[in-house]
Amino acid sequence: MPDVREKRQQQDGLERPRQRIHHERRWHLNPFERHLVAATGEFVGTFFFLFFGYAGHLMVLDLSGLTPGAEQIIYVSFAYGFSLLVTVWAFYRISGGLFNPAVTLGLCMSGRLPWARAPFLIPAQLTACMCAGAVVRVMFPGDVAALNTTLAPGMNLAQGVFAEMFFTSYLVFVILMLAAEKSKDTYLAPVGIGLALFVAEIPG
Repeated sequence: MPDVREKRQQQDGLERPRQRIHHERRWHLNPFERHLVAATGEFVGTFFFLFFGYAGHLMVLDLSGLTPGAEQIIYVSFAYGFSLLVTVWAFYRISGGLFNPAVTLGLCMSGRLPWARAPFLIPAQLTACMCAGAVVRVMFPGDVAALNTTLAPGMNLAQGVFAEMFFTSYLVFVILMLAAEKSKDTYLAPVGIGLALFVAEIPG
């Protein structure tokens, strides 16, 4: 009896690694397939982020007669900031939750993202942006063109360019420090990223 048990244990020990290897080979993706998965995740994630951001922004403008200007800015900032927070938290394991060509380029330049992936992610992000705007235009009342960013009265083009540069660089910096630099609290990075967009949206 002991000999039979030993043989069974030896056979199990040989078969289990083979099963694991077969399982790993079955689900292995080549680099091109991984890029496609990441691009798909970026498209869906960017769409959700901007869909809820645009819809919230449009709702605030629709009710602008009931809310003062300062409160309107806070509500719009909440819409985009919390939409980004939740969506990044849901998608960062799939594609990284970038949702922005500027963030994609920043991570590529820092060496955290391979340059070969950028041609897949950036078109997906831009296409998702247009699709989200089109769906919001069809589903909700109001003028989607009113959501476009314009210069404030008394602000010239150069000031607008530098302001946008600071807002975007702040968001990219927060992403690099909270998500790209791994630490024990990296899993909370989406909270900081969403709050960073909320802060940037207030003056922007």
